[in-house]
Amino acid sequence: MTKWLNLYGKQYLGFWALGLVLFVLQEIPYIIMPLFHPEKNPIMNMQESSLVLEVCEKILGVVCIVLMTFVVHGDAGFFSIKSGKEKLFFCVAMGILLMNFGGWYLYFTGHQSLAVMMIFIVALPPLYYVFIGLWRENIPLVAVGIAFLVVHFVHVLGNLKMG
Repeated sequence: MTKWLNLYGKQYLGFWALGLVLFVLQEIPYIIMPLFHPEKNPIMNMQESSLVLEVCEKILGVVCIVLMTFVVHGDAGFFSIKSGKEKLFFCVAMGILLMNFGGWYLYFTGHQSLAVMMIFIVALPPLYYVFIGLWRENIPLVAVGIAFLVVHFVHVLGNLKMG
């Protein structure tokens, strides 16, 4: 972890390589999707319901990745868990990631109900960012992650209902 500039309190502009790794881990289903060729692929073939929501969703998603990778807590190391609270938030984030992978497994094997898609594939990635933010005491990431959750959920639900 590298710290360049103090932003406020114990938060610094810097670089956290593990943040980049955690992002790539969350993207694994999209990376391997071409290997599965799902017969039906409603998530990748959605009709767009709102250009405004699409733009907001993309901006919030990118901001989450930037905040996770470039806002670092001054007391934290590359991988650190100093308190029970940090351990809890880390474990919840990893549990969310595993549930997301489980949802993708269901999706790839043809279980593509609205509930599976909305809970496991749509809601969990923003929650993953929220809990990484809580673990790392990255309050901007927590705030943007919550906004991303709401916009992402409403946007994808609108797209799927339209299709």
